[in-house]
Amino acid sequence: MKYIEQTMRWYGPRDPVPLSYIRQAGATGIVSALHDIDTGEVWSVEDILSHKAIIEKAGMSWSVVESVNVHESIKIADNMRDHYIDQYRQTIHNLGGCGIKTICYNFMPATDWCRTDLSYRLADGSMALRFERLALLAFDLHILMRRGAENDYCEADLEVAERYFLGLNEAQRQLLQTNITLGLPGGSVGLTLDQVRERLETYQNVDSDQLRNNLKYFLQNIIDVAENQDIKMTIHPDDPPFSLFGLPRIVSTEADAQQVVDAVPSVANGLCLCTGSYGVRPDNDLPGMANRLAKHIHFIHLRNVKREANGNFYEDDHLAGATDMYGVMKAICAEQQKRNERIPMRPDHGHAMLDDLEKVTYPGYTAIGRLRGLAELRGLEHGILKAFHQV
Repeated sequence: MKYIEQTMRWYGPRDPVPLSYIRQAGATGIVSALHDIDTGEVWSVEDILSHKAIIEKAGMSWSVVESVNVHESIKIADNMRDHYIDQYRQTIHNLGGCGIKTICYNFMPATDWCRTDLSYRLADGSMALRFERLALLAFDLHILMRRGAENDYCEADLEVAERYFLGLNEAQRQLLQTNITLGLPGGSVGLTLDQVRERLETYQNVDSDQLRNNLKYFLQNIIDVAENQDIKMTIHPDDPPFSLFGLPRIVSTEADAQQVVDAVPSVANGLCLCTGSYGVRPDNDLPGMANRLAKHIHFIHLRNVKREANGNFYEDDHLAGATDMYGVMKAICAEQQKRNERIPMRPDHGHAMLDDLEKVTYPGYTAIGRLRGLAELRGLEHGILKAFHQV
């Protein structure tokens, strides 16, 4: 039997969850990045090897880079695009030379992930991440006050968003701003509201077709170095998988994912299957996607979401929620049996629970919640593989 590779994300030496805890959880691989290097700058061999040595000293391997962020110039195709693509190519080359063979990235315009509540209290007392569309509208219209935002919403939305905003006190408004802007830069450095507005303005003339063309250009100009280094590039889907701030989203559905791999056919041009991101949309059949896109999937994020009305959702237990995790895992296990290399999987996010309720960690990246998720997923995989063996 061939098992998928169990990994967890680690944010580096300043991560409050140390590598020793991750190893105790049963993970053998680490998903990490050089977070102190600005987007667009080259990752040096020296810096890569130094980070890798820390991981290996803890008894694990650096299995996946998440993420080598894509510079905004590449996404909007300005006159610095080719410069930043050359920088990206060098980073791929350096990572490959250091023995790291899987790179995750995303092509979300101006933003990274987005949640409106980072400490949503569940019935059992644990806390999860949640997205509420109305809260986002209130932020966009009345806190950010994005130019032209009112044209992106219907009259009913404008009315309820205003009522929602007026019902918030100053502390609640500040918390909402903090929660949403945490994912806006796509990195570790926060932006002011003016900087956010300026970034969004750069996309005024970029629609879905243009953004797809820009992604295709990027892939066409990096894929040869990825092939030469035997690296798999895996694109992470939009999170959440629908438009925010009037921006286009181009990796939100199965059709979108298929367009990405068809645009630049190569074994190096692959997908990150994130069940939590794709799972927000009821029209995404996750077990079917895992089966139909299997040969293109080189990295897996497994988490579950509970869908609510009006596009709202929160992150549920890994084996609960809207996604048939058994069906997804069964498809992944079947694909793993065909491969020589192990497919890396990580339990994406976890609830804040037990002692972690009193600790400060990056949202979704508590030790105990992810340990629980990994244990549940490991058990599910083991049961499926035992059933395969008995057939």
